[in-house]
Amino acid sequence: MPYFDAASAAPLHPVAREALLASLDEGWADPARLYREGRRARLLLDAAREAAAEAVGCRPDELVFTPSGTQAVHTGVSGALAARRRAGRRLLYSAVEHSSVLHAAEVHEAAGGSRAELAVDRTGRVAPGEVAAALGPDTALVALQSANHEVGTAQPVEEVAALCREAAVPLLVDAAQSLPWGPVPGAWSLLTASAHKWGGPPGVGLLAVRKGTRFAPQGPRDERESGRSAGFENIPAVVAAAASLRALRAGTETGDEAARLRRLVDRIRTRVPQLVPDVEVVGDPVRRLPHLVTFSCLYVDGEALLHELDRAGFSVSSGSSCTSSTLTPSHVLRAMGVLSEGNVRVSLPYGTAEADVERFLEVLPRVVRAVRERLGVPAAGATEAGEAAEAGEATEAGEAAEPAEAAESAGLVVDSLGKRCPIPVIELAKVIGEVPVGGTVTVLSDDEAARQDIPAWCAMRDQEYLGERRAERGAAYVVRRRV
Repeated sequence: MPYFDAASAAPLHPVAREALLASLDEGWADPARLYREGRRARLLLDAAREAAAEAVGCRPDELVFTPSGTQAVHTGVSGALAARRRAGRRLLYSAVEHSSVLHAAEVHEAAGGSRAELAVDRTGRVAPGEVAAALGPDTALVALQSANHEVGTAQPVEEVAALCREAAVPLLVDAAQSLPWGPVPGAWSLLTASAHKWGGPPGVGLLAVRKGTRFAPQGPRDERESGRSAGFENIPAVVAAAASLRALRAGTETGDEAARLRRLVDRIRTRVPQLVPDVEVVGDPVRRLPHLVTFSCLYVDGEALLHELDRAGFSVSSGSSCTSSTLTPSHVLRAMGVLSEGNVRVSLPYGTAEADVERFLEVLPRVVRAVRERLGVPAAGATEAGEAAEAGEATEAGEAAEPAEAAESAGLVVDSLGKRCPIPVIELAKVIGEVPVGGTVTVLSDDEAARQDIPAWCAMRDQEYLGERRAERGAAYVVRRRV
């Protein structure tokens, strides 16, 4: 069964498995002890630290191991902010950061600090100019991921690092998704990563704090990991994590696997819109991770789509609100202003066979079509149920469009209250052809996803989104027919 969710967790690398089993026999003792077993454990831990530091691009004494990537982020953010309390208490971060950064920002704000999000463009990328404008005398820390975990867009870390250095503000980089593909460029100050993203065992994170960066660890401390990560080190897991990262880096120095996976992803990016009607491929098409692609399908229940793909033998992920118990769209997709319904993230692990990608492309159209049929979407994928009637009225007869006064009186109201993604958009699509060009459709909805997906639908279908207004329940979303 092809596993296409490496961005969540990559399969355990064979080198990691071998290193884990071997170090279970040698690395079980306390590395802080001076007897023979302790010294062996210390040697393994030191060797793992050196290997990981080489892959990160820092000194071994600048890197510590944590119980997870999330813990590395929380430790890094809190320690950097605490050390710069006198300089300022403002945390800047991009609107598409991993949830661990958002949660750390919430804790900081609750403790009396301030935070500000940096907007991104439609590809999910931060503009360096926006960072420069946001940097101020009270800025204590900037957090920016090296590449996005949902859409794969690479961030301008090197340029932002230069701006931060000029402003004497530290930059924390979440490199969880990009580290297997190479070191993060630029003069960053802190870096975090997570081993299960590159085929290491879960439960191992990395935190690098470069020399000269002010840092004051918060919370319980002990003598281990330079006082930055308390508790007995999981040496077998740490050794396996470092070994797999080193093995991957050795195999990608020439870029062969990265280039091969990029070609496979390029094929998905090109073929999916050709094979499936009404699809939006999101994220930067060029400046991106080599193995990840995300697309959203109109008129599709995301949860149903993932279940059907799973039944067909493919494990993929989604940022769709239709797959969430909260029914709230992914904050990443929301910040980008792109379609969230029917969202599919494909992230190929190392060694993915080309035949598996080809079979995915064969299966996907059938699966999407089946889900749409169950939701009552026209089989041909047409989105304007009354389009044929309008064509007969204006195109064949050569008649002009109705005057604006008539259009104003031709508005329709669609009551989608109590209905969830993607039903409000489907109901909008079914009736848009029933109003003349210039006429309006108002959709009443209390589904949070509608706020994102109706404007995205308008952009995809070349209709005009007029905005929303408060309603007795939920909101009223107004769309004017342009075509």
